[in-house]
Amino acid sequence: MAKDKQEFQGVIKANYKESTPWWPEKRKRKDLPNILYIVLDDTGYSDVGCYGSLIETPNIDALAAEGLRYRDFHVNAMCSPTRASLLSGCNHHTTGMGFIAEINMGFPGYQASVGREYGFISETLVRNGYATYAVGKWHLVDPDSRTSTGPFDQWPTGRGFEKYYGFLGAATGQFYPDLVCGNEFISPPKTPEQGYHISEDLADRAISYIGDLKSINPDKPFFCYLAFGAHHSPHQAPKAYIDHYRGKFDEGWDVYRHKVFEKQKKLGIAPANCQLPEDDYMAPKWDTLTDKEKKIFPRFMEVYAGFVTHTDAQIGRVVDYLKKIGQYENTIIMFTSDNGASAEGGRWGSTSLGYHYMTETYQPLIDEEQMDNLGSADVKCHYPSGWARASNTPLRLYKSWTHCGGIKVPLILTYPKQIKDKGSIRPQYHHVIDINETVLTMCGIEQPEEINGVQQEPKHGIDMAYTFDNPDEKTHRHVQYYEMVGNRGIWADGWKAVADHAANPTFDFYKDEWELFNTDEDFTESKNLAKENPAKLRELIDLWWHEAGKYKVLPLAESHLKQAENYNSKQQYRYAPVEPRTHYIYYPEFKTGPGPRLAQASFTAKVYVTYKKGDEGVLFAAGDNNGGYAFYIKDGKLVLHDNWLTFKHYHTESEKALPEGDLELALDFALTRPGAGVARLLINGKPSANVYIESQPLFFGGTFSIGRFPYNPVTNEIKEMQTFPYTNRIDRVEFDLERPMDDMDKMLELEHHLRNE
Repeated sequence: MAKDKQEFQGVIKANYKESTPWWPEKRKRKDLPNILYIVLDDTGYSDVGCYGSLIETPNIDALAAEGLRYRDFHVNAMCSPTRASLLSGCNHHTTGMGFIAEINMGFPGYQASVGREYGFISETLVRNGYATYAVGKWHLVDPDSRTSTGPFDQWPTGRGFEKYYGFLGAATGQFYPDLVCGNEFISPPKTPEQGYHISEDLADRAISYIGDLKSINPDKPFFCYLAFGAHHSPHQAPKAYIDHYRGKFDEGWDVYRHKVFEKQKKLGIAPANCQLPEDDYMAPKWDTLTDKEKKIFPRFMEVYAGFVTHTDAQIGRVVDYLKKIGQYENTIIMFTSDNGASAEGGRWGSTSLGYHYMTETYQPLIDEEQMDNLGSADVKCHYPSGWARASNTPLRLYKSWTHCGGIKVPLILTYPKQIKDKGSIRPQYHHVIDINETVLTMCGIEQPEEINGVQQEPKHGIDMAYTFDNPDEKTHRHVQYYEMVGNRGIWADGWKAVADHAANPTFDFYKDEWELFNTDEDFTESKNLAKENPAKLRELIDLWWHEAGKYKVLPLAESHLKQAENYNSKQQYRYAPVEPRTHYIYYPEFKTGPGPRLAQASFTAKVYVTYKKGDEGVLFAAGDNNGGYAFYIKDGKLVLHDNWLTFKHYHTESEKALPEGDLELALDFALTRPGAGVARLLINGKPSANVYIESQPLFFGGTFSIGRFPYNPVTNEIKEMQTFPYTNRIDRVEFDLERPMDDMDKMLELEHHLRNE
């Protein structure tokens, strides 16, 4: 709890000579431990060595050797929900984060933000004398608030963290990240050619914050929330790390999975009596693949393995620094993942981060000549679902499913001052909401009744500290519900009921087939007892509905990975209403942020510039080399380039060179039919070029910028120019989405002409 204000105890007279000064005593607790959370992203149960992986993770393994490993620890199957629970100690639907932060569905459990009544551990610790730092992925603020003007109340600095360095969204490029420092968008400090990678940058920043604190105020404890973007797609790592694994996965994912399973049983991470589940519908058996697939697929896993080992090296740097400055012994280190491995790469893997989300289909198999480019800054790749199944060994299904493959993850807890049973495994069943209560108990800090004037709701977690010295004591947790995009689960005293709604072709949740497992005897959910024990199944299903009502789970939504023909998950989402805008004006002082909503719209964009011969650079642009658009000047010509997720490129440039002076340069786009339209370039109102564009959605882009590329250019033609800033003056850029349509007949004729050409 926050300390009460001390009353003044000096003497105040008319002048200072007759007065007696007094300073309040600085109340310090030198016994408070430091706290370091290390959170990985989309990292499977068996992706680190101490949980059975054949990937090299010596630094994570060293933490396990000096602490405890939990083999039955669970999270919430998706990124934002787990992070909300980890930081608040509450079930995710209750906090308002029933799904990811990008989607506010307009219901209490799906507001895409965490209510103030569910305070974060950072807000508690900062009141108790901690320095608080968030470094890395946040993913707890909605897209409309991810602007240079805020609002900042749900940014890290608005939720109890004094310093922040990282990225706000679900994912970012490892070589060209969307960086934020404090409340400001910034560019990466180096380029990939100069050796930049965000995981290294995040480790550097964590070390910097800790070192700065301990230099100035060595007795003050810190809480550092270090959340790597690894190992969410895009899978990108330094080439030397990737090449280290060349040839090591050529036997395929089925052989690899069995090798990992045998190692897990030897380690004790998998109970000796557990079974490896049968194959699932998301990933094919290796021996059914074509020769081409067998040649290409191992490279995806080489990239992923290199990514994992590279992240492990950065974790090692942070831990080694704590040892160097004498802080390791007094630091609670908690290591985990936000959910299980992801099958979002589909059967053939992906080289485009947004392909599946834009098309609701999976990307086709890449060509062999593209293999060596996997893992580089130019490719935002994700491994095939078969490798995700291997990453989750020995568990079933994946991220977003409530089977154990989506929700059971590694948890390593190290604290040399208190945990003495080093290197041991704990079998007790626990959930991510239990971390908050456990850490505060270890620190001797009570949960506050109010934070910043807001009365706090009760926490849902329990204290795990009883497991430290009692390896065989039965779990103190008795019930935990699960739900993620329609997939449901409920665990109660060793029994679990679970429904795979992604496999159900209808929207009728009552038609879903529930499975029943005795988890005390069936660690991998391999033996379905639903038919043998229908009474227990009915009891658990009823309990699930009770918990759903209690924790704001309803209404249920659908999975973006639903296995149904022609199903489009986006049809169900009801985004928060926004004030309709048909006119946008951007000034050159605007650098980076959300752009105009151009997808599937007719519009006119006018840029008012000063131009002299030799000037060049970006006028406006959105996205990067994996998808986006750019309007720029190069070699004296006005240029438009539209990059649809790397699969289609549309390029045109003005027929004549630009005249010198103050110019009005325009892009006029007419949507001639859904998914197609014609773009026309104009110089001072006179048409100079046009191009037919057919992509879905049209003018899709990520982060938007004026006068520069926000990140990696959308076209390799000017890649060496990096951000390619405009070399003269931009007065303003105006977008008008109410463009006159009196020329539509001409546009249709033009489209027909261009298509026939």
